[in-house]
Amino acid sequence: MSAEAPALATDHAVPRAAWAPWAVLACLASWPWVAPANVAVALAALATLAWLALRRFRGGDGLLSREAWALASALFFSYWLPELFSCIDASDGRRALLEVLAGLRFLPLLWLAAIAVHRERDRRIVYGGIAAIVALWTLDGLAQALTGHSLRGIANVEAGSGVVRISGIFGAAHPHLGQVLATLAAFPLGLAARRLGASGWIGVALTIGTVIVLTGSRAAMLSFALVLIAGGWRLLGWKRLLGVFAAAVVGVAALAVAFPQTLHERIARSEAVFHGGIDGLDAASNGRVRIWGAALCMAREHPINGVGVRGYRDHYAACAPKLDTSPPWGEGGALHAHQLVLEVLSETGMIGLLLWGIGTAIAIRAWRWASANARARAAMPALALAVTVFPFNTHLAFYSSFWGGLFLLLVGLYAGALFGDDAAAADATSAETPVAKPA
Repeated sequence: MSAEAPALATDHAVPRAAWAPWAVLACLASWPWVAPANVAVALAALATLAWLALRRFRGGDGLLSREAWALASALFFSYWLPELFSCIDASDGRRALLEVLAGLRFLPLLWLAAIAVHRERDRRIVYGGIAAIVALWTLDGLAQALTGHSLRGIANVEAGSGVVRISGIFGAAHPHLGQVLATLAAFPLGLAARRLGASGWIGVALTIGTVIVLTGSRAAMLSFALVLIAGGWRLLGWKRLLGVFAAAVVGVAALAVAFPQTLHERIARSEAVFHGGIDGLDAASNGRVRIWGAALCMAREHPINGVGVRGYRDHYAACAPKLDTSPPWGEGGALHAHQLVLEVLSETGMIGLLLWGIGTAIAIRAWRWASANARARAAMPALALAVTVFPFNTHLAFYSSFWGGLFLLLVGLYAGALFGDDAAAADATSAETPVAKPA
């Protein structure tokens, strides 16, 4: 009998939730629609809890390794505990408490994501499915740019100035296509590098990058650039990668000519940073100067546990800096800090920042502790997570159902892929390096 037989036997003894990969993909596919996505997350959470209870009653609780359970749970509580502490003296205590209780539904979703990538076969389904979803959303965005319509059945978004925004399947009410594509781009690019080589990787990068540029989101462009740098320098080398970025600059110029209503206004707004002082900087950043100033004000006034999760909107009017110009977004206040560190600091205070820091340290420590094979298996969700929380960028609200749910889904994929049982078995087998004995 070969030395790998015990590992194989152990692998088959572990119960397998064959439905888990498809449940994760169903949740992700529903993300563009708010109500269906919330229903899908709730059903997935309930199904996961029921499944775990059933397996425990049967004595089969080996769906994940102990390291994966510990990592997934620790990272969730580093996210959720700041919510709990922030609701103690929140201005709207009832709403804050409801947010805290609603946040618990993401814990079984995070477990489900980890279980879904526990084994190699399931991991291939999940990674390939995410890549397919990203491809569909990308093609839909291209179709909207060319025809004015997407699968959502809506035309391009016309702002008051005649500016066209590519929102794709997410619709005009939730123009987050660029941010989502940039975050999830690690999956199709990673698979393209493995299966199609450098030329396939470049083709996929140019296709996704075109749609991201047409969405007009500068935060998404920066995130996508980070994905390209992290994934491309080993595959292409620095010289060829610089060539790709040079071609990208030429491509952006060509897109600006081909789609003037989409890009000219964004370029003109960015140029405002070179004139007009603080007001020009605020206009160039789409009002981020006043938004971040308000967040710092809240952090000073509520330094311990913040103003409460999702309480930024309630305190904005009292803290917003008095600039000479009106907000670029029009009437009304800002809803969140648009930057991860400032969101955590203003809404959850120093307690929240400390817990987020502990969670970050745990995630990095787990990466360094894992074997090279395990890191390779978790490379795609790890890269997606890294660009999502990159601190020198603007962000969507991490304590919202939309962005927070996607973030925690990636956390689960990271934990499950890094410390899946099949990874442990394979690493143990390779570490033993058995030597065949003569008969």
